[in-house]
Amino acid sequence: MNTILRKSMLSVAGLAFATGVAAGPVTAHAAPVHEAKPVAVVHTDKPGVDTAKLIPHGTQGAQSRIALNDEQTANAKAIIAATKKAGLPERAAVISIATSLQESKLENLGHLGDANDHDSLGLFQQRPSSGWGTPEQITDPEYSTTAFLKGLKQVDGWQDMPLTDAAQTVQVSAYPDAYAQWEQQAADLVAQHWNS
Repeated sequence: MNTILRKSMLSVAGLAFATGVAAGPVTAHAAPVHEAKPVAVVHTDKPGVDTAKLIPHGTQGAQSRIALNDEQTANAKAIIAATKKAGLPERAAVISIATSLQESKLENLGHLGDANDHDSLGLFQQRPSSGWGTPEQITDPEYSTTAFLKGLKQVDGWQDMPLTDAAQTVQVSAYPDAYAQWEQQAADLVAQHWNS
């Protein structure tokens, strides 16, 4: 068994134990732990991006990918810029972009009427009624990313968690496993745009 795979499996086992003992009700319904896989290949031609930091545990489960239009690409770049401004590493941008891909497909969504999930808005489907900010703030990509990152920084050990666990702890979604499917595309976007 290679060293990376063994370390990934040990960190997942440690996370499972730690969340079961210390996390309490927030993660009581968390996704089952997926088998760790070797580190994924991230497609980049940009120098200076440490691809091992983008997907340290390898991707978990089948990966999804969508074609992005100019607005979605601009939103991914805005998430990266806000992450850099917050002084956080590339991994935080990967988690943020994967979360936004799941929540809104990187579209800055306004109120969707009856199709809306309560009062969820913006790139991360944050709710004013849950204290994320005003509708105007939540639909500002820099603000909403900064709010997400503030929540992420409060997650003990987020840097070492599988992406879906870190995202779920912040978002508290009804679909906790769904974030994992976007990890490869998020990593590719960060690799492509982090130094641009």
